[in-house]
Amino acid sequence: MTPQATLEKMQRMKFIGMANAWQATMHTGFSHQFTPDELLAHLVDAEWDERYNRRLARLLKTANFRNQASLEQIQFDPLRKLDKNLLLRLSTCDWITKGENVLITGATGVGKSFLACALGRQACIHGLRVIYFSSIKLFSELKLAKADGTYAKELKRIQRHNLVVIDDFGLHPVDEQSKLILLEILEDRYGETSIIVTSQFPTAKWHDILASPTIADAICDRLLHRAYQFELQGESLRRKSETNSG
Repeated sequence: MTPQATLEKMQRMKFIGMANAWQATMHTGFSHQFTPDELLAHLVDAEWDERYNRRLARLLKTANFRNQASLEQIQFDPLRKLDKNLLLRLSTCDWITKGENVLITGATGVGKSFLACALGRQACIHGLRVIYFSSIKLFSELKLAKADGTYAKELKRIQRHNLVVIDDFGLHPVDEQSKLILLEILEDRYGETSIIVTSQFPTAKWHDILASPTIADAICDRLLHRAYQFELQGESLRRKSETNSG
């Protein structure tokens, strides 16, 4: 069999990474430098990397993060009170497989959304399914789903993800329907899958934001139990960036 025929078969079987590596090896003339087992390992590694990168790209696209953030970009300024050791522990994503949550609070501009998206991206890197919502968009979409009869379907779609990111919780008033929607999402995910919630308000005030005592108790209990918390401080990173660029 000729190298070209081998290449065509790889392409027809959709072994794209393997085909590209085979073609590059043939063109450079490096094939004679490999033993048969080394060449096979090289081709398999190339196919593995290609499939991993394609899957990661799909996961990131589906997640639809607000920020293209990564943990490597996180700034550990002491004024931010960001626990580096905790963040390193969370980078393994074991907390997601255990069904634990992450709650991130702090004033406007301190990097809550960026940190949430960075943790979400890390989950994608580990092959986990993630979806991001601003809280107002999440509640608006699910209210519409209730109206057009697709609510159960949308809840199942959300439930299929290993991690849900809810950004800017409490930024807009949470009406009774939104509270019940949030509680249902938490009921479906409790102890099985994970949630990241960001808010300008400290967790101690979430009960007041939700107002209805019974529902507030249920929501806060499910969010705060088995949760890691970041209380970010310091000046606005956006304002700091604008000052440095001015």
